[in-house]
Formats: sequence, C-alpha cells, structure tokens
Amino acid sequence: MTTSDITVAVVAKECLPGRVKTRLTPALTPEGAARVAAASLADTLATVRALPAARRVLFYDGTVLPDGAGGFDVIHQTTGGLDERLGALFDAVDGPTLLVGMDTPQVGPADLAPVFDDPERDAWFGPAEDGGFWSLYLRDPDGAHLRGVPMSQDDTGAVQFRRLTDAGLDVGTLGVLLDVDTVPDAERVAALVPDSGFAAALHAETVGSLR
Repeated sequence: MTTSDITVAVVAKECLPGRVKTRLTPALTPEGAARVAAASLADTLATVRALPAARRVLFYDGTVLPDGAGGFDVIHQTTGGLDERLGALFDAVDGPTLLVGMDTPQVGPADLAPVFDDPERDAWFGPAEDGGFWSLYLRDPDGAHLRGVPMSQDDTGAVQFRRLTDAGLDVGTLGVLLDVDTVPDAERVAALVPDSGFAAALHAETVGSLR
C-alpha cells in the first residue's frame, strides 16, 4: 500500500465503567469491561496509525481522549441515533473516507488493504458476524447513505449494504469480522490475536477462563 488520499475515521466512545461493553458483565466487573474496551480501542488506533492514510480521525463520544490518540484529529459525536451520528461524520469529512469501529481489535492492515488497493471504487463494506458492519468506505462521503438505517439489529448490515447498492454505488466487500460483544466473542477474538493488548487485557480480567 502506498500513501493515499484516504481519511480513516475510528468511531469510539470514552471507556467508562457502565458505558462500554456492558454485555461483558457480570462475567467481568464494569471496571474490567471498561479496561478491555480501552485495550480494544488502543489496538484499533495502532492499526489505523499503520495505514497509509492522508488523515486520521477519532470520531469520539467522550471528554478524556484515549491513549494512542496522538496524531488523530478529533471530531466529537453529535446527538441522535447512531445512524444520524455516522451520517454527520460522513457529511463533515472531505474526500474518500474509511470508517472503522472500535469493537474489532483483531483488524489489521491486511483486512483493509483492498480499500487502499482500489480506492476508486464507490464503496467498500465490511460485514460483521452479528449482522452489522465493522467498516464502511465511501469515495464520495454522503451522510444520506447512512441516515435511516436501523442500527444494532441483526439485519443492520443487510439494510446498509442495500442502501448503498440501491443508490447505484459499486460496492466491494471486505472480510467478515467478529465484533466483541460477549465474553465468548472476546475469547474468540483474543485467540486470533494472542499477542495483542486486547488479549492481555482480557486475560488479566478473566484469568483461567481463556480456552
């Protein structure tokens, strides 16, 4: 991959106990879940720093910035549903933009390489195992492609993908990744990246439970 004109944005929230990864409790304490979420975000930011992006953005819901946010422009999230907030992001940026979530710490540059190899494609879509999506690229950002898409449902990804194709966009598909929502999800992801900060954080909170 060579240096591109692509902006890469990570959508994230401040990792406060009781506000992030609540489905990891009660197996983990709220504080432990927050530490695991923070490690997931840190690994994601590290991956984005390794990409040949022209600009890196942290699309952030929170006050205290996370470790690893140096070099990222911060755009604070607006109010409203996730579809409205993501729509606002794609309206706020200029030029080709790649969105990445914070819940797939196993993502690496190779997973996103197709976008940088073919940035002239109208869109790239990264489906998640749970029916959502973990990444979205738009060559010509337009929040209208996201507003009105029902989020956090098992058909969110299908609806979003259809929204793009119905708009006449040529959409490429990235690999399917697993979002970390539950402890079994977290264990599966940690096994994929055993040397990651995420795996270390999960192990510290669940000593003896990793299989």
